[in-house]
Amino acid sequence: MAKLIVALGNPGREYEDTRHNIGWMLFDKLPLLEGANWKEKFKGEFTLVNIKGEQVIFLKPQTFMNLSGESVRPAMDFYKVGIDDILVVHDEIDLPFGTLHLKKGGGLAGNNGLKSMAQHLPNQNFLRLRMGVGKPKHGDVSAHVLGKFNKDEEEPWLTDFLELGSKAIDFYLKQGFQKAQNKFSKKSVLEKGN
Repeated sequence: MAKLIVALGNPGREYEDTRHNIGWMLFDKLPLLEGANWKEKFKGEFTLVNIKGEQVIFLKPQTFMNLSGESVRPAMDFYKVGIDDILVVHDEIDLPFGTLHLKKGGGLAGNNGLKSMAQHLPNQNFLRLRMGVGKPKHGDVSAHVLGKFNKDEEEPWLTDFLELGSKAIDFYLKQGFQKAQNKFSKKSVLEKGN
């Protein structure tokens, strides 16, 4: 058995630290991946971690967001990962900044990375770790997701948010998706006590 955890994002320096790349930012902060040996394959960068005897593949597609499925499908096939064992970390404009939500399957909410995955995978019942980046008050949604976090979001909230996401992934790998969903869904770093 293997699990595949995918962080959606865009390659290139101009996209670093943008809302769309919050999944990559989360991978950069994951204690599990400290000192990881990243390799290039599957039109992406990947590394392997063994957790309780189970192989976990962490994948950062390098295809640009709207072609993510072209990276995820070959990794899924190569490691024989079932659709129920794929967790996708992505930005979510329908959640307020700082809010996490874990869900299985469902709609694609206009996210081009999820749309591409739905086109290339057998179905869209993969697991999602949705990381809220909020909607722009006015203006273009794509400019919002391709923009960097503003000063009000950055410190300490962004660090706390990435830490919360990191805890959710760790908990999922050790306790399973259902328990992680119960513990972390709709959790926000902006609420007291979290």
